Amino acid sequence: MISTLIQYFYPEIKQDEIKKLSLLALAFLFTIGTYWLMRLLKDLVLYKLAFPVCLGWSEDTGRLWIPTVKTLSPIFVLILVLAYSRLVDIFEKHKLMYIVASFYIVIFSYMTAVLFVKHTYGDIFLGKNILAVSGILGYLFTESFGSLMVALFWSFTISSTTSDQAKRAFPFIAASGQFGAIGGSSLMLIKTSIIWPFYATVVLCLLCFMATIWYLTETVPAEQMQSDNTPEHKKAHHAWSGFTLLYYQPYLIGVLIVSTFYEISGTIVEYQMNSQASLIFDHVHFKWFKGLYGVSINTLAFFIALLGTSYAIKKLGTQICLLIYPILFALSLVGLYIYYTILTPSPYYLLWATFTVMLIVKAVAYALNNPVKEMMYIPTSKDVKFKTKSVIDMFGSRSAKMSGAQIGGWLNVPGNPVLSIQHLISYGTIISLGFIGIWFMAALFVGRLNSKLLEQKQIIE
Repeated sequence: MISTLIQYFYPEIKQDEIKKLSLLALAFLFTIGTYWLMRLLKDLVLYKLAFPVCLGWSEDTGRLWIPTVKTLSPIFVLILVLAYSRLVDIFEKHKLMYIVASFYIVIFSYMTAVLFVKHTYGDIFLGKNILAVSGILGYLFTESFGSLMVALFWSFTISSTTSDQAKRAFPFIAASGQFGAIGGSSLMLIKTSIIWPFYATVVLCLLCFMATIWYLTETVPAEQMQSDNTPEHKKAHHAWSGFTLLYYQPYLIGVLIVSTFYEISGTIVEYQMNSQASLIFDHVHFKWFKGLYGVSINTLAFFIALLGTSYAIKKLGTQICLLIYPILFALSLVGLYIYYTILTPSPYYLLWATFTVMLIVKAVAYALNNPVKEMMYIPTSKDVKFKTKSVIDMFGSRSAKMSGAQIGGWLNVPGNPVLSIQHLISYGTIISLGFIGIWFMAALFVGRLNSKLLEQKQIIE
């Protein structure tokens, strides 16, 4: 039955590929489902739980910490990237996934324990410092998971599929990920003040992810887990090789911009939305709002991935698909700015207008832009797929988000969140459009060069 459904929506997928691709899709479902649940939880914990008023914090403390933790994130991730780059040289690719997943199981088991104690014994029992530090560390580790684990999964998948297979498979895998994201996000719609079971669910999903990868590697023949673009020779490895490869290859610099610059604009707009929501909602309704945000984005992304991604890639090609997203992002920002300046909506309606913009740009990012930008790594070596890609997806992505958060922090007016939001909309939109312009030019360059590399069967290494 599952095979029939897959071939109905993705007729290009061959019968003998279904088992392998279904297991990859299931692993991605657990990865993205886990990430989205953690991603929504990190905002809830930092905005509403880590700095309780009863322990002397102001109500706005969590929101004001966002630029700081986003600034710490790239440094935090850089340490993990260097350790990860070394592990790539030591372990087989599937064993590397077990190691990284186990690391996060330990971290989020700790978060489960802290929030259990908070719920059972109260804020005062834990104390001001433990709650604050746990909230900040929980945020940082979640940010690193979004970079490290997702990047590792795609590196594993890219190195296990041929270029022809990737064009057929990646839209299916992306759609499966959105299905997992819907499931993870929907848990946040449960109206409860008890948070620790959600982190326990994160741990359980990571265990399921490890079990899926184990079953995949044990049951799918090794010859079916190979890429057609991996060079035979090996180079000397060192911890900084991912950075040096990036430095010497203009193509990879272009991929860096395409893969990260949208995060700058997205972080500014999302910070604006979360700031508005934190002023309007208490912590239970803030949790519900974040759950609705995640479910809405991923439901739309799922249907785009299911019905539109394969068609767009097949009919328009990767070159055009790379350009669709920056154009759509720019048009959405301009529309929001016009709505704000001409109609002067109330804070409540402005929140939902911002929500709508984020819904569109995030859904298109996950359903179309992400699978297409992953295809840019097909004509590359193993070092690029695992090391340079990890630098781009982990350190580059976090640096982009840090930049967006810093811009949001500069636009803040301490003690005046309403004026802060006005600055975020007015000045943040102009700054975001500038970054989108650079991103568009990079997408144009990368798309053209990628087509040439595939046509000439050349490898970036």
